[in-house]
Amino acid sequence: MNNTEIDQLLSDENEHLEKLHTIVKDTLADEELIIQNLVNPPAEILTVGQDLSDKVARFGGSWRFIILFGIILTAWIIFNSVAIGIYKFDPYPFILMNLILSCIAALQAPIIMMSQNRQEEKDRMRSENDYMINLKAEMQIRRLNQKVDVLLEEQIKTLFETQEKQFILLQEINTRLKNSMVKS
Repeated sequence: MNNTEIDQLLSDENEHLEKLHTIVKDTLADEELIIQNLVNPPAEILTVGQDLSDKVARFGGSWRFIILFGIILTAWIIFNSVAIGIYKFDPYPFILMNLILSCIAALQAPIIMMSQNRQEEKDRMRSENDYMINLKAEMQIRRLNQKVDVLLEEQIKTLFETQEKQFILLQEINTRLKNSMVKS
């Protein structure tokens, strides 16, 4: 091998390494945007009404609320059944209690729906994050495939070049052998 061939091999190797570096740089640049969106999600700014609706929905859907509400209704019914005269503020058909229960239900339903809508938005954002993670994984797989393709391409090229040089060397050896046999 002469200096020109060695220089060519080094040049080819540098070109090969440059391709791999370019793939790595592209991968890092593409992934940086995805990582920024996942690590620093936009801050959720709640209005007073949204915060209140979340708290009401959280309390209204708990065992604490059910038990407390059951105790209050039982105490209401017992007090109005046993109380005498003026102290009986809601006698037997308990119309006031039914009115209060209807008002609570009428107010609680839309508040819970507001909270559920916000939860749906959070779920949508989580699914977008999952999509971004899947996209990042797909990009990494594609980059790995590109790296493997570049490596295989270079190995095959090197193999063919080596075989070509070996073939040339064999021809030279064969020519020398013929020349030495002719001389003998």
